[in-house]
Amino acid sequence: MAEKVLMKGNEALGEAAICAGCRHFFGYPITPQTELAAYMAKKLPKIGGVFLQAESEIASINMVLGASAAGIRAMTSTSSPGISLMSEGISYMAGCDLPALLVNVQRGGPGLGGIQPSQSDYFQATKATGHGDFHLIVLAPSSVQEVVDLVFLAFELGEKYRMPAMLFSDGMLGQMMEPVELPEQGSFDPPERPWAVTGTKKQRKHNIVNSLYLDPALLEKTNFDRFERYEKCKATEQRWEEFMTEDADIVLVAYGASSRICRSAVVSARAEGIKVGLLRPITLWPFVTQPLDRLSNTAKAFISVEMSMGQMAEDISLAVNGRKPVHFYGRTGGIIPSPAEVIEQIRIVNGGFKK
Repeated sequence: MAEKVLMKGNEALGEAAICAGCRHFFGYPITPQTELAAYMAKKLPKIGGVFLQAESEIASINMVLGASAAGIRAMTSTSSPGISLMSEGISYMAGCDLPALLVNVQRGGPGLGGIQPSQSDYFQATKATGHGDFHLIVLAPSSVQEVVDLVFLAFELGEKYRMPAMLFSDGMLGQMMEPVELPEQGSFDPPERPWAVTGTKKQRKHNIVNSLYLDPALLEKTNFDRFERYEKCKATEQRWEEFMTEDADIVLVAYGASSRICRSAVVSARAEGIKVGLLRPITLWPFVTQPLDRLSNTAKAFISVEMSMGQMAEDISLAVNGRKPVHFYGRTGGIIPSPAEVIEQIRIVNGGFKK
């Protein structure tokens, strides 16, 4: 077993990307993800990689597009407003069927907001990252070790389904330090990309990477084909963790930093005799409809706990489809809910069963 090292979340993310074979990073500094860009600026040139600080987030995402089209495992990172600026380029990447790792270390919003942790970019990541019909794979870690693990998964799934993958972090996970186990550098190599624009050497037909379709029938067929891949992804790639849900009357649903708070709340509520469990989505897209469908048969109620105004709660309600009530508790503006606040919401919902 590899020796564990103490690392900050943002820096562990960068090291994991390097271990996963990424040698090309294009980005622009913004708090609270700047340590990630700084880490890549320091490390990549030493191992023959490329770090380029673009003139803007708009430029950086188009550099990622170009690198990916050339068959290179590439990535970028930013924080909330930066994703908004990248949205056009992300849509172009989806239209070109290009994989890449996109990292959002979220901060509070809307607007400039604040640099404290937030989860208020959920709608943007899962429903409207850019114009047109497309999806991203969205992975939500809850620890620094999981940040490392999900970097590898993001690259793997993005390349399997030929679509951009987003690691959905936040200011808390990016700044906190925890022990992590890292694989050896170079132990993972990017797969072959037979569709990439790499030069033919007169041995094959030209590859064309493009998102422009002037023939509406061809564009429609391309969209239909792409959504067939999305359906396969939804059917096979949902990932989640459950904690004490077997006999739970109340199921908390929380991801990322919020799930850490909820795990403590579950233990405390159980000590009071309230049957509570936690469902932690790891994939936000595809959303975890499978466990929610199953738990709807046994639980009496769900509580979505978020650092937002209730964005994921809408997806929970859609998955539950009216079979059980879905409640919401959240903090915003960079405030993290406390275990005591969550326990109080559990008591309120539990009290409603007795009326």
